[in-house]
Amino acid sequence: MRVNVLEVSARWGEPRRALDDVDAALAHAPRGELCLLPELALTGYVSPEGRFDPSTFAETIEGETAAALRALARAHGTTIVGPLVLREEGELFNATVGFGPDGAHVFTYRKRHPWFPETWATAGSAPPPVVTVAGVATTICICFDLQFAPEDMVRELEAASLLLFPSAWVDEEDTRVPLLRELARRTGTWVAAANWAPGVVRVPGQGGSCVVDPRGEVVATARPGAGVVVVSAVVGPQLSSVTPA
Repeated sequence: MRVNVLEVSARWGEPRRALDDVDAALAHAPRGELCLLPELALTGYVSPEGRFDPSTFAETIEGETAAALRALARAHGTTIVGPLVLREEGELFNATVGFGPDGAHVFTYRKRHPWFPETWATAGSAPPPVVTVAGVATTICICFDLQFAPEDMVRELEAASLLLFPSAWVDEEDTRVPLLRELARRTGTWVAAANWAPGVVRVPGQGGSCVVDPRGEVVATARPGAGVVVVSAVVGPQLSSVTPA
């Protein structure tokens, strides 16, 4: 299965422009079965003034953003996994939704471990889904979830061959890729990591979207560039044996 990881520059409150950029990037990307967008890449994760509250952009799963992602999946014949500030039963979630190439709703995942500034977000209670995309068992965690994945995603990582990792990483030292490499090596899974890029917000930790193979090797990574940068790689099954930690 070919996975296209999209590294999207940080914006704030301009989901339509971000969606147009995604559309244009997919038009020129290698044809793939799955496309992954970074955490909150459509609305923005933090404002240029440093406000960690995108709650004013919240929508239901029937809203315009989800509909636009569904339309993009159909138009490009791919499964799209993208972010949503999800309003649901009076609560707000930092969520990621998936739509198949026929427009069908594949899954909704609500981030289970909101980062400390995400005081607007309710922690999701459901475990990460494991879904099959183009024959590949796939699961997901969002950004700060990674710190807890080795303990609370054991079953999902045993069942899946591919871990999707959308993030808006903030870190003076690049701990993200080493953590992903170690997790891939321990579990024998592929990892597709879509991280935000510098834009209206510039902080340490941006960039470096990548694909990691089951032996913990980075097989594709984003090069700095303008607009949406596409990282494309073909992923395969989970390894039956992994390198001891």
